[in-house]
Amino acid sequence: MSNPLPVVAIVTPYLADANNGNWRTARRWQSLLHGSFRVIVQNGWPLQPPQPVDLMIALHARRSAESIQRFRAQQPVKPLVVALTGTDLYRDLANDAEAQVSIATADALVVLQEDAISHVPLPYRHKTHLIFQSANPLQPAKKTKGRLDCVVVGHLRGEKDPQTIFRLAERIPGDFPLRILHIGAAYDDALASHARRLSESNPHYHWAGALPHGLTRAAIKRAHVLIHPSLMEGGANVIVEAISSGTPVIASHISGNIGMLGHDYPAYFPVGDAATLWSLLARCIDDGNFLARLNTACAARAKLFLPETERSNLGRMISELLLRSR
Repeated sequence: MSNPLPVVAIVTPYLADANNGNWRTARRWQSLLHGSFRVIVQNGWPLQPPQPVDLMIALHARRSAESIQRFRAQQPVKPLVVALTGTDLYRDLANDAEAQVSIATADALVVLQEDAISHVPLPYRHKTHLIFQSANPLQPAKKTKGRLDCVVVGHLRGEKDPQTIFRLAERIPGDFPLRILHIGAAYDDALASHARRLSESNPHYHWAGALPHGLTRAAIKRAHVLIHPSLMEGGANVIVEAISSGTPVIASHISGNIGMLGHDYPAYFPVGDAATLWSLLARCIDDGNFLARLNTACAARAKLFLPETERSNLGRMISELLLRSR
C-alpha cells in the first residue's frame, strides 16, 4: 500500500466570498500542491471537522494570530508556516504584539516579493522564504490602435488608493485618446459613489465593479498598461497577471511593487501623485519607445512568475520542513 499524502492545512482569514488576495493565494496554493500533498483550506484552526494534519500554513500574521497559537498549543512539534501580507510587513509587525508573536512562533515565514525580506525583523530573516506568486501565461492580445487603454484592478478601499485614479481621470483633456477601465468591488460607499459619478460624467473613465476572474484577466490582456496605485501591498498578484499576459505596469513607488517589478523599473510614480502618473501615461502615447521599454522590462521578469516555479519553491519548503520535523 502506498503511503498517504502529507496533509497541509491552509488557514486564511478570508474565503471565497471576500475574493481578495488572501483567498486567491490560498486557493492557488491548494491547486499547485495537488498531487503532492492533500491540502485543506479553512478560515481558522482547529479544522472543522477536526482531522490530523502534518503542517499548517497561516496567511496573515495578525489576523490569523489566534489560529496560529491554537495550532502551536495543540501541535507543538508539527511545522508551522506564516505567510506575511502587506499589512503585516508594512504596519503590524512594528507595533502589534499578536503579529510579533506569530512570526516568533512560526518555523518558517513566506514573503511574496523580493523587497519584503528587508522588512522582516532581523532575528527572523533566516527563516524567511521568498515565493513569488504565479499566473498561467496568456498569449498577448492585439492592442487597440490610436488610443491608450488602461486597466486598474483593485477593490474600492483605501489601501488600493482609487482616489489617485479619480484625480488622474479629471486631469485628462477631453480629446485625449486615453481610456481607464476600473475593476473592483465597492468596499467603501463613498469611494463607490465617487466612481459612479465619475463614470457618468467623464468619458475617459469607467468603473465596471467586480468582475469574474476570467473577464478580469481578459481586460488586463487587452489593455496597453495596468495602473497599480496601491498605498500598501504584500505582493499584488494582479501585477503577475499583467506581466503574464504581455501587459506592462505603471505602479506606485512602494516596497510591494518594487519587489515585483525590480528597483530599476522605469515606470513608478510617487504614492498619490496623479500628475506624475498622468505624465507617464502621456509619455506612453507620445513616445512609442517608452512603451516598448516597459514591455521589455516586464518580459524580463516574467520567468519569476511561472506556476511551475511557484509550485517547486512552495513544495520544496514544505518537504524540507516535514523532513526536519521527523
